[in-house]
This record gives sequence, C-alpha cells and structure tokens, in this order.
Amino acid sequence: MKKIFILTGEPSGDKLASTVISKLMQNNSDIEYSCVGGTHLNSLGIKSIYNLEEITYIGFTSVLVNIFKIKKKIDETVNKIIDFKPDILFSVDSPDFTLRVAEKVKKINPNIKTIHYVAPQVWVWREGRVKKFKKFLDHILLLFNFEKKYFDKENINNTFVGHPLLEKSVKSKTDLSNLIPNDKKIISLFAGSRSSETSILLPILIDFIKLMNERFNNYLFVFHATEENKNYIKDITKKTYLNNIQVISDENIKSQILSNSVFAISKSGTVSLEICNAKVPSIIVYKMNFLNFMIVKSLVKIKYANIINIINNKEVIPELIQNECNSKEIFKSVVYFLKNPALMDKQINDFSNTLDEIRSKTSSADEASSVLLSYVIS
Repeated sequence: MKKIFILTGEPSGDKLASTVISKLMQNNSDIEYSCVGGTHLNSLGIKSIYNLEEITYIGFTSVLVNIFKIKKKIDETVNKIIDFKPDILFSVDSPDFTLRVAEKVKKINPNIKTIHYVAPQVWVWREGRVKKFKKFLDHILLLFNFEKKYFDKENINNTFVGHPLLEKSVKSKTDLSNLIPNDKKIISLFAGSRSSETSILLPILIDFIKLMNERFNNYLFVFHATEENKNYIKDITKKTYLNNIQVISDENIKSQILSNSVFAISKSGTVSLEICNAKVPSIIVYKMNFLNFMIVKSLVKIKYANIINIINNKEVIPELIQNECNSKEIFKSVVYFLKNPALMDKQINDFSNTLDEIRSKTSSADEASSVLLSYVIS
C-alpha cells in the first residue's frame, strides 16, 4: 500500500489540502494517509499527529519569540514523517514551516517524493529562494499561471493547477431564515484564521459595526469564522451586546451568506478570491504590530497586498493597511461604496475579468490529484 503524508501549517492550507485528497480518495482506495492538519482533513478520516494550532504562528517577532519551540516542532514533525515512511510528502502552503520540514525530510530520505502545493510568493520577496527549492522539491503546484516563469527558469517541475476558491461548486441549500432577518442586508466580515490576526482585527471591526449602527439600522454583520477561532469570536462579540452580529463557521452556510451579502470586509489573503468569485464588492484590511510591519515593508517589492491588485498593478479593491486600518476609515470606505452602486458594479466587472484570466481550465483538485497520482504509480 502506498503512503502519503499531508503537511499543512494553518486552517486555509488544511482546507486546500482536503479538496485535493478528497478527489484522490474517490478513485484510489489503496493509499494510506497521515497528516498535520485540521478539521477538513480530519473530516476525511485522516488523523493529525498533533493539533494544528500548535504550529500556527504568524509574523517575524512571533517566530523569534518562539524560535526554540518551532524548531522542536519541526524536528518532531520530521521524525514522525520519517517513521511513517511515506512515498510522498505533500506539503501545502505555510512555507516557513512546511518547506523547512520538507527540506529536512529530503535530506534524511531522498526517496520520499516531495510535492508542494501553493508556491511561496517569490514574486513578493526573496526570489533567490527558488534555487534552494530545487534541491529538495520534486514538484510544485501553482495557483496562478504567472508564477510559472519563476520555476521554469530554474527547471523545477511545476504545474499550474488554478485556485480551488475560483471554482463554483454546487452545494445543498440551507434555510437561512432563522439566521438572517428579511429586513436586514448582510455585510460579511473576515477577521482572519490565525488568532494573532483575529485578535488585532476583531476589535477594529466591532468598532466599525458600532459606527454603522449609529447611522443605519438595516444591516446584519456576519463574521466568517473557522472551527478553530469561532468560539473566540463568539465570546468577544457577545460582550458587545450588539444584536446585529452573527458568527458562522459551517462552510456551506458561510458560502450562502457570502453570496447573499451586499458587501464584504476581508483581511488580506486568499479569502479575497472567494469573495470576488461570489461577485461581492469588498475592501481589504490588514494590520500587524509595528516591528513586523517595518520588517515586511523593508523586504517586499510589490505595492499591493491583494492578489487581484497585484495582477492588475493597480488598486481594483481598496486596501486599508496598517495606520489606515481603523474603524473610521473602514466606515468611510464602506459607506462610500454603499452609496455608489455604480462603483460597486465597476469593481465587480474589473475583478471578474481578472478571475477569468487565472482560472484553471478544469479543476484545481483534479489537476493536483493527477500530479500526486502520477508520483504514486511511478
């Protein structure tokens, strides 16, 4: 029996990995799995060797503070993978963790094929890393076709598979009448999947809701949470005593809520593609501690945080980053859009054209699982 070890570092990677593995499982029942994963991989019956939250860190200063703990976790993970003796190590996103593990695994056992899903953003910074990847990665799966040139240049096997968030899936409809009053318009809020993101953005978004409530009475604000952070968000929002806030973690319900939203406010990240795919206008918000921000600012070589803006080299979706990420600026931006439907329509048209250019012709899960299968049977 062939073996695959799936290595993720945060909830978004766990979700991406599960779309590929579920597809692989449909026609290949003779593969044994183990993982570092969360609720999505666990729902496929794949047990994680430890809780995903144990390695979900963010930011340079957090890494420095936890450097010895992270190193210990990397070494522990490497040992578990080596003991499992997989034919394939399938690492997904979170390169600061997953690729460090993959590099160590490859040195110990070169026979393990290493396939990485979601290329590190070398077009943002540290392009020189690509040469290093060649030493320990057998194949890399790309979400965006413009990334190919960076890996072709170093003759690294790569496949453009597209982004699964851009694919329309037919899901069962759920009656939302008990959740959403008919007289309310929905604004979807995404405060991040990592606790360090949520702890910063959640208070800002709550203050924004208070400003909206002072002026309007016809909006319901829905926080899209992960299973990992839903209780934290619920506990914080309950203390506000605001009666027009909901916290949703069920994927099917979240998808329907988003589709029925008039606007969205999202932290910078891949979830913005999901918002665009639902044809919902939005703004991007992000904030980190001052030291992290200064380090990032000194390293990045692009103007924008959002992938749609990066591809277009202009601000299709407004970004409120760092000092601009405050309740008053968010309030002003959202109200400006809500009062100008033509502006929202233009944003939808602009990002829809961009999405058409970067979609996979088939399915990301199909493409990625085909690459995995080719290594399984080789």
